[in-house]
Parts: sequence; C-alpha cells; structure tokens
Amino acid sequence: MTSIFQQALGDDFARLHPRLQRRFGTGIDSGEACVGRGVMDRVWHGPGWVRPFLALGGSRNILVPEAGRNIPFTIENVPYRDSHGRETVTFVRSFAFPGRVRRFDATMIYSPERGRIVDYLGTHQHLATDLWPEVDEAGALVIRSGEHRFREGRLDVRVPELIGGDALVRESYDEAADRFRIQVRVGNRYFGPLFGYEGSFTAEYTALARGPRPGLRPVREEARA
Repeated sequence: MTSIFQQALGDDFARLHPRLQRRFGTGIDSGEACVGRGVMDRVWHGPGWVRPFLALGGSRNILVPEAGRNIPFTIENVPYRDSHGRETVTFVRSFAFPGRVRRFDATMIYSPERGRIVDYLGTHQHLATDLWPEVDEAGALVIRSGEHRFREGRLDVRVPELIGGDALVRESYDEAADRFRIQVRVGNRYFGPLFGYEGSFTAEYTALARGPRPGLRPVREEARA
C-alpha cells in the first residue's frame, strides 16, 4: 500500500521535490516515522474578536490562540492503524510559546469512498475536513481544505461556510538552507484571516515502533469519513 499522499496525488506525487516525496511517503509500508523540528518565524491570528473562537478550539488542540515570533516548533508524523483498521498518519504540531506549549493536532486517512484525504482535527476528532493536495511548478506541496463536517455521537452536520475556516498550506524544500519551509493560512471567506504560521524545520526519520508514543493518538477516533 502506498502512503495516503501517494494515493491522493497519483502520478503527480513523482513531481514533488525528492525530500518532500520522502516526508509525504511516510506510511506503514515505508517503515518510517518523521519528526520535524525548527522555528516558526511568525505565528499570527486575525482581529481581536477571533480570539475567543481560537481559545475554544485550543481547548481541544484545534488552532492556536497565541501569537508570536521565533517560536520553537515540532511536527510528529507517525503512521499507524487506528481502531477502525485504517492507515492513519499523525500531524501533531507543537508550538513552544514562552511559558506554555500549544498543540495543533490532526490525524489523516485516505478515504477511498470520498476519493480524497480526510483530516480529523483535535483530540476527539470532532471535525473532519476534506483535503485537496496538488504539486506546484516548484515541486512544493500545496493543500487546500474543502468541506468541514462536525461529528458528536449521532450528530453529523456540515459546517456552514459562514463559520467555517478555509486552510491553505504550502510546504517546500529549500536546498540552499537544507530545510523544509511551511506556510499555513486559515481564513473565512466572509470575515478574512483567522490564524496562520510560517517558518522552517529539519526532519529526522526513525524506524516505526509498535505505535505512536503515549498522548499522540486522539482520545476518540471517529469512524465516519
């Protein structure tokens, strides 16, 4: 089985920069986990009125309420099979703000039924988001978010555009600096920018253990894609 990004991109996966091919080729069959460590030059959020919403999301490791510059950063990409038997990859980002570490948790699967990557956000996977990856002319990976769905018990509703956030991610490899570079922007089409970050990191690959370290997997795993 190929990685979730290889399945989503198909032949275009070969157009990624070779360093990105290894990073996003991380999967159970690759036998590797990837940990990136670096610094976010800037972590930002929108106008003051968005802070209560960011704080609410921060309580479940969705989005980051704080802002700052030169923030130490870690991203942990560990593949495993979830409790529903699906190949899953963690995208757990930690931001070490002065006096407090904030996490932005995501776990991703490839859904054959939906024909795309599904990104489950937060500690309890209450939000499921469709992701649309593509490769740009420079060999960078660009990811755009699609429909958001909220799940809790029997509740399964589509998040209205009025209150939803659209994410745009671009990850590239800077050969001169020998580092990965990332830019993330989350905005609302009606209210403008909400949250984002940009910076760079290096990556280290390790052999897969039996599973993710304690605390990396979500508390609850949602079956619905």
